[in-house]
Amino acid sequence: MPSPAVPDPAPLDEALLDELLDVALDAARRAGALLLDGRPADLGVAGTKSSPVDVVTEMDLASEKLVLELITARRPEDGYLGEEGAERPGTSGVRWVVDPLDGTVNYLYGLPSWAVSVAAELDGRAVVGVVYAPARGELFHAVTGRGAYRDGQPLSTRPAPPWGQALIGTGFAYVREVRVRQAEVVLALMAEVRDIRRAGAAAVDLCDVAAGRLDGYYERGLAPWDRAAGCLIAAEAGAVVGGRPGRGPDGELTVAAAPGVYEPLQERLAALRAWADRADPTG
Repeated sequence: MPSPAVPDPAPLDEALLDELLDVALDAARRAGALLLDGRPADLGVAGTKSSPVDVVTEMDLASEKLVLELITARRPEDGYLGEEGAERPGTSGVRWVVDPLDGTVNYLYGLPSWAVSVAAELDGRAVVGVVYAPARGELFHAVTGRGAYRDGQPLSTRPAPPWGQALIGTGFAYVREVRVRQAEVVLALMAEVRDIRRAGAAAVDLCDVAAGRLDGYYERGLAPWDRAAGCLIAAEAGAVVGGRPGRGPDGELTVAAAPGVYEPLQERLAALRAWADRADPTG
């Protein structure tokens, strides 16, 4: 007996998507301007998270406060999840997932690869994503089904090169033991591909896949705020986005790459058990 047909998802409310995009763009622009123009010359560390080198600055906290207050004023019934601890349930079906400063260490050191990442989820699915990298002068956005854009210009992933010519991005945890294991995976991949890049901001890396500046990207340990907006932007630009084989992106593994690069990248990451503390599944 044939399986019953799976009904198509209900069409999304386009007016709602427009509103969510407007809020996300406004929040990202304002927070980005605050971070760019308001960075004190004597910026210091306000606290730490997963390890003594995983830092929070006063500007992370100021940016999250700005974004949360803006979203609350415009959409008070929505939920919210932010990296710096702000979390609240909502009643509208919409939840905002925000990294108010992705790439904090880059920001602390004056490197340009940092961003504000703002995503809106509807019933658990990301439908709007904005990543604003003001030090690079770039604003990325995507709405589900509408494509991805940088400064208003449509984006598309780079055509897939042979595996040996692929440029792959990645990132590392701030916990020493995890980072050492991640380095083992990089060492294995380094001999197979064109090169590996490590920029230090997951949201920016995912947008660089969307823009064709990387052929692929992977990282272990990303939180929802690290990946929500960037994964949508990459997917809307034509990238394949997933995680461990058979799964979507999650805290164990996030993979985004052009079609033709994604498949060998995910296969190699699976063989290397890139999400695990040990390479040997019996160890």
